[in-house]
Amino acid sequence: MPTHTMRAVRLHEHGGPEVLRYDEVPIPEPGPGEVLVRVHAAGVNPPDWYLRGGLTRMPGKTDSTVSLPVTPGTDVSGVVEAVAADVDDFTVGDEVFGLLRFPSFDGRAYAEYVAAPASDLAHKPAGIDHVHAAGAPMAGLTAWQFLIELGHDHPSPFQDTPHRPAALDAGTTVLVNGAAGGVGHLALQLAKWKGARVVAVASGAHASFLRELGADRFIDYTRSRPEELVHDVDLVLDTVGGPGSRRFLRTLRRGGAQFPVFPGDFDEEETAKLGVTVSSTQVRSNGAQLAELARLLDAGTVRVAIDSTFALADARAAHERAARGHIQGKIVLTVA
Repeated sequence: MPTHTMRAVRLHEHGGPEVLRYDEVPIPEPGPGEVLVRVHAAGVNPPDWYLRGGLTRMPGKTDSTVSLPVTPGTDVSGVVEAVAADVDDFTVGDEVFGLLRFPSFDGRAYAEYVAAPASDLAHKPAGIDHVHAAGAPMAGLTAWQFLIELGHDHPSPFQDTPHRPAALDAGTTVLVNGAAGGVGHLALQLAKWKGARVVAVASGAHASFLRELGADRFIDYTRSRPEELVHDVDLVLDTVGGPGSRRFLRTLRRGGAQFPVFPGDFDEEETAKLGVTVSSTQVRSNGAQLAELARLLDAGTVRVAIDSTFALADARAAHERAARGHIQGKIVLTVA
């Protein structure tokens, strides 16, 4: 085993990026069903900065699940260092990646080592490096569970009915709002994999990037209003959310659906009058789905774009980059 301490980024208080501290802490012991992963890279995701800013209660939970100090982060790629006696899917030396313990704030991925539930992990695609693999889990599984297969029967904290992905094929048109971001750029590629036509909405700086990923049409929202240019789409995946999300309902055909990744403010009368549905879900850790995504990543059918990388010790700078917005792909922390 390695030495008994490691470096991890922790919050001792909530606040801006400056509250992220680079601490020396004990290396965790893997519990039943877990493996110890030597982390090579950790993805940066919105829940990381929500937690930093003071959100300590997951949607659907009545109580806070956080006690300070806490290590943020859910997305890792690394190498298995030790394995609990009851785990037989992974062995020491395996390269793995995963979304850890989500939905919770207990991923603890911003660290040199992490104890990870084996069921949250998949074998890292051999064809991509740890940085790209670490960018994939949360964003990729969000796109997968919204568009391809939900993969669980947990009740949604956002709606009474289970989320049902739409059938995507050559006869389907999908509009992706926020298409250059983490979820957006992977959703665009998954929709193309299924044969759908994709309208990508983002700022003009991302036009060539999104065309390279296969967008059939690009709309620069800083110059045009998508709801005035686009009509009769089958599905809108809105990765941006907020009060402006409702305007995309007008781009849908009757019978179409809008999937807000961040639940927006919708009027039931309006959606009923338009004859459309609005449905959302909360991404959950799922090693089996990640293994399916891994095959597409390995084949190059889907690729993870990297906006920027920062050393683990520079997590503050990574969060400052996130706060500036207009991210193209994923921000990733490099660990070793």
